[in-house]
Amino acid sequence: MEKISTDAFPLTMHSSEKQETVCIFGTGDFGRSLGLKMLQCGYSIVFGSRTPRMSSLLPNGAEIMSYFDAAQKSDIIIITIHREHYDFLTELTEVLNGKILVDVSNNLKINQYPESNAEYLAQLVPGTHVVKAFNTISAWALQSGALDASRQVFICGNDSKAKQRVMDVVRSLGLTPLDKGSLVAANEIENYPLQLFPMWKFPFYLSAVLCVFFFFYCVIRDVIYPYVYEKRDRTFRLPISIPNRVFPIAALTLLALVYLPGVIAAILQLYRGTKYCRFPDWLDHWMLCRKQLGLIALGFAFLHVLYTLVIPIRYYVRWTWNNRTVTQAITKKENPFSTTTSWLSDSYIALGMLGFFLFVLLGITSLPSVSNTVNWREFRFVQSKLGYLTLILCTAHTLVYGGKKFLNPSNLVWYLPSAYVIALIIPCTVLVIKFILILPCIDKTLMRIRQGWERNPKYSESALNGKTDI
Repeated sequence: MEKISTDAFPLTMHSSEKQETVCIFGTGDFGRSLGLKMLQCGYSIVFGSRTPRMSSLLPNGAEIMSYFDAAQKSDIIIITIHREHYDFLTELTEVLNGKILVDVSNNLKINQYPESNAEYLAQLVPGTHVVKAFNTISAWALQSGALDASRQVFICGNDSKAKQRVMDVVRSLGLTPLDKGSLVAANEIENYPLQLFPMWKFPFYLSAVLCVFFFFYCVIRDVIYPYVYEKRDRTFRLPISIPNRVFPIAALTLLALVYLPGVIAAILQLYRGTKYCRFPDWLDHWMLCRKQLGLIALGFAFLHVLYTLVIPIRYYVRWTWNNRTVTQAITKKENPFSTTTSWLSDSYIALGMLGFFLFVLLGITSLPSVSNTVNWREFRFVQSKLGYLTLILCTAHTLVYGGKKFLNPSNLVWYLPSAYVIALIIPCTVLVIKFILILPCIDKTLMRIRQGWERNPKYSESALNGKTDI
């Protein structure tokens, strides 16, 4: 790619002395919003329309002309028109020759056409410099201001100077341009806005499977078993009691799954003796989804807190307390105070509150608006060190809740242990392996590997050449 000197093009192409004129073809929602934003940033805007008459919807200060007249006003023309209406541009071939056409269009579905809209536009008007940009920014975002989640503008094009001019415009609007290369990348850029939570699919499916599994597991133990053997109707547990068991189990399991791929990666690096081997694709994808897994886990933790807070107002709980109080009054008996039980109860609650606090801290730190304000060492400290502390506290919270019931055979139902016992398998496994990995003798070797040391360089070379199954 041709390198462009930053001195050749200023960061903004307009000044208070002379405004740069930008032409926008199309007067739809996006075209009007982009025109308004550019007017606010000091540009002179002229709209091109098939019906060139002033509209009350257009921003004040903008001109509107025919396509032919508007195209003569500027070297940069932003096409805010759908692909199926591009045909009229062939009539403007002469006036568009040598100009920069910025394609902002999107499709209704992924890979709707054989080629991207930008490549089609370049074939339709061959004498122009087509640049793909702005298609990942919505009209609403332009009207309400650039948000952290929508600041990046993907840009691609075959002419480096044309791309640079468009990137200058993007910067002047308070957005962040990201060069994706030649116009071949336009297909990927156009597919990006059509993807529905691409990095969230695996976390959503996994959390759904966990919830369904543990829900039916708890139904078998708490509803079906009492009905079969005691003819007791426990279906009232379905709305609150059982979900309040499923949510904390899902939160703890997903939190452990956030740190499990890092542990697996460390084991693979120790086994191979090098960091210059690719991880398996499934592990790469898993590691890329850790943030999403953590946020879903935080959502389940919030639900657990909310469900726990409503316990005192439930009819079943109030009935149980009242019945117990009346029974004690009639029999003139009271339950003796147990210091051990009090310690366990308070410890269980304290561990839960501390774990939830750190859980929320992890979630806040993962937000772009927060993570962008801390350096890498601070971010790693919070997400790694405090993350493992959160996992320890939440696991301890569950262990204290179980108490002596873990080893009590009477707690088995149809030979099935309590759900929280199963939920502890993955977290305890992760913590035990992590404890082994931080032992000085192992941690030192792992650190050397991650700093570039190789136990067997030939192994990494053969792996990189595709001669080793990795």
